[in-house]
Amino acid sequence: MTVAPVTLTAVPGIPPIGPRDDVAAILVAALVAAAMTPASGDVLVVAQKIVSKAEGRIVDLNGVTPSARARELAAKVDKDPRLVELILRESSEVVAHKPGVLVVAHKLGFVLANAGIDRSNVAPPSDSGPDSGPDSEPVLLLPVDPNASAAALKARLDDHFGAALGVVVSDSVGRAWRNGITGIALGAAGLPALRDLIGRTDLFGRRLEVTQTGFADEIAGAASLVMGQADEGLPAVLVSGLSWREPAADATALLRPKDQDLFR
Repeated sequence: MTVAPVTLTAVPGIPPIGPRDDVAAILVAALVAAAMTPASGDVLVVAQKIVSKAEGRIVDLNGVTPSARARELAAKVDKDPRLVELILRESSEVVAHKPGVLVVAHKLGFVLANAGIDRSNVAPPSDSGPDSGPDSEPVLLLPVDPNASAAALKARLDDHFGAALGVVVSDSVGRAWRNGITGIALGAAGLPALRDLIGRTDLFGRRLEVTQTGFADEIAGAASLVMGQADEGLPAVLVSGLSWREPAADATALLRPKDQDLFR
């Protein structure tokens, strides 16, 4: 049996992204400049940070007034009350907390620390936006709708390259039971985010009863190896050689309903 190789290649030359930048045009230009021509079935993984920045999801903590609830919770978790206020605004539920840790259910359905709000790799204050001053403290929120962001990027990329691509908007998060962070899919388009293998057989002919794979998460995790987590400056990775036969479904399929979550 011949197995086709899967390759992951970082897209070089992507400049720092700011509010209102055309990420699709920037990605196309970077791919063309690098002589990288995506083909149908390829997947482009794009870091959430550049999507959020382009969508203007940067907030200056100096403009945030914490509520009484935020101040009370901030004292318990030893975090900036202004940051906690933003976390609460972005969340539907506080799942768990202790000093240094605040885990919430994001309004989009993700369960993660700090509602995905991040300070790392956000532009210095003077570059954070037209209203920022030298004393601003910018933080970055998740995109409003990562699946829609992925679909919009896919439409533009498909049109330019004449191909049917998959797009994953990825972020790095921690996981229950395990140390360390890894990439996951916040949004997806053009591929089955969750692959249902129930009914297929294993090597010995036994029918699979419960097996589902987080396909988009696996792709995002692999891409994070190439993107890096610090100052690499490689927010997009082209993945080639994958195959699937299931219909496309966005990353909503990866969210476990609360009534099926034994740990909430």
